[in-house]
Amino acid sequence: MFKYSFAFVAILSFFACSKDYLEKAAIGSTSQVTLASYSGANALLTGAYSLLHGSGTVGGGWPSGRWIFGGVASDDAHTGTEAGALQPVPSFENYTVDPTNSSVNSKWRFLYSAIQRANDVLRVLPLIPAGGITADQATQLKAEAVFLRAYYHFEAAIMWKNIPYVDETVSFENGNFYVPNTDPVWSKIEQDFKFAADSLTATKADAGRVNSWAAKAFLVKTYMFQHKYNEAKPLLDDIIANGVTANGKKYALLEKFHDNWLPSQKNNAESVFAVQMSVNDGANGANGTTANGGGYMGPYGGPFPTYGFYQPSFSLVNSYKTDPGTGLPLLYNYNDFDITNDEGIPSSSPFTPYSGTLDPRLDWTVGRRGIPYLDWGVMPGISWVRQQSVAGPYLHIKSANVKAEPSASQGYSTAVNYLLIRFADVLLWAAEVEVELGNLAKAESYVNIVRARAANPEGWVYNYLDNNDPSQGYSTTPAANYKIGLYNGQFEALGQDFARESVRFERKLELAMEDHRFFDLQRYDNGSGYMTKVLNDYIKHETSIPGYNFTYMNGASFTQNKNEIYPIPQAQIDLSVKDGKATLTQNPGYQ
Repeated sequence: MFKYSFAFVAILSFFACSKDYLEKAAIGSTSQVTLASYSGANALLTGAYSLLHGSGTVGGGWPSGRWIFGGVASDDAHTGTEAGALQPVPSFENYTVDPTNSSVNSKWRFLYSAIQRANDVLRVLPLIPAGGITADQATQLKAEAVFLRAYYHFEAAIMWKNIPYVDETVSFENGNFYVPNTDPVWSKIEQDFKFAADSLTATKADAGRVNSWAAKAFLVKTYMFQHKYNEAKPLLDDIIANGVTANGKKYALLEKFHDNWLPSQKNNAESVFAVQMSVNDGANGANGTTANGGGYMGPYGGPFPTYGFYQPSFSLVNSYKTDPGTGLPLLYNYNDFDITNDEGIPSSSPFTPYSGTLDPRLDWTVGRRGIPYLDWGVMPGISWVRQQSVAGPYLHIKSANVKAEPSASQGYSTAVNYLLIRFADVLLWAAEVEVELGNLAKAESYVNIVRARAANPEGWVYNYLDNNDPSQGYSTTPAANYKIGLYNGQFEALGQDFARESVRFERKLELAMEDHRFFDLQRYDNGSGYMTKVLNDYIKHETSIPGYNFTYMNGASFTQNKNEIYPIPQAQIDLSVKDGKATLTQNPGYQ
């Protein structure tokens, strides 16, 4: 398996808008001539891959993690731990982020450092002497580097929309490093993904490298953010019918939902493209890689012995309620009442979990009191290491390893792969496209494929045989009253608006706590105000829960035509000044 080593690979050129910054001497740098070989270019490429973890260069680490921008800023999750901790993350939860926010600047610095690592590969390849690399090797290294450049630009585009596009020709030596953010970038990102899709092989010797099908999936994602449904459809049809993983497995949903997060099952048929995670690999003090931009995003204060910042919201948990008759989601009234929880109830007091019908994916996504937390034990009550008054009573599960795989975690490091795209994501994009093109029955069939997997009883959470010894295994009694049904003609009977909301809700259920939600809402909005309504309704609900003093959300409000994207970091605008005028332009609403 190809792993993205954190061994330092010097960046030959680094984009910034400051001459002084660029003239700082590199530490441990090496020349392009020294690296002008197949092994040298491949080492540079490994350095570009390594930043998929979200750390490893300037700006990396938990303050710029995807969990903040895609999760905490949405209706999926709250900032965990105690009041006042993890600054400036709470500003994302209450939509008070401004251009001086350090996390926004860290994210910018990190992404453009990553872009330059990809560009370094493209600069070195032409310098390799004849005979030093085969044509096929050169093509694959170039295509992988172009893919990574497109990916990091894509991440920047959904953050800020208005960004500079920086290719391998941009450098201090060329005098063109003041790149404006007023030119369209989506077409350039598309071009890079298309090149990668056309040039990459379908399989790879290393499972962690990008293949042609993963590049096609990211091209689809680029189309989805531009609402180019006609362009996305043929690609999606091809990926669903013919796509394979880098290790040659035909794309398919796993039989059991949670197997996606078992280290022993990683790089499986559902994994379209994943960040390769490992432990004891010599990185970060020999412990290994950290997910989500550093600082392991595991649960905080439950049976699982680690530290985490990312706690599911009341609203997210309520989303998993189902109609007791049909087992379908409650699209429009899921927040009418809250699922029974232990908010403010001491561990010494009795507690009975919710007895109504639930989607079984809930208990693989959220830790709830009285329900088995993987194989670590029954989820306990209030713990001194987390304040329910700040982040609520629920814990995150998906990034936590099972106890039965002890090699999966060491300290804050984890061997649970971080899934950037999985096949369920692709199927639900296809459903979205079919809704927008008016093919409602086809859209319903895609949603039902995803729901049918969730309905498989073999993949549900079950009570332990012995609560005092989870290692004894599980009983045949489901841990909750699970009931999930398939749609049966409702898309066509109830029309496009119902079908559209059903697909969006299914993504919320299936992909919860995977850091997609904020950007999905952004994509759905398209100037309609949809995102504003969803998030302001969410704020109203969370801050109205009796007895719940939600410190971070008091006074929160999502502002339309502003908060859908993030501010350009003021520090970067200041560095972009040329001839007395800033090259970078601030986003609307943040001036």
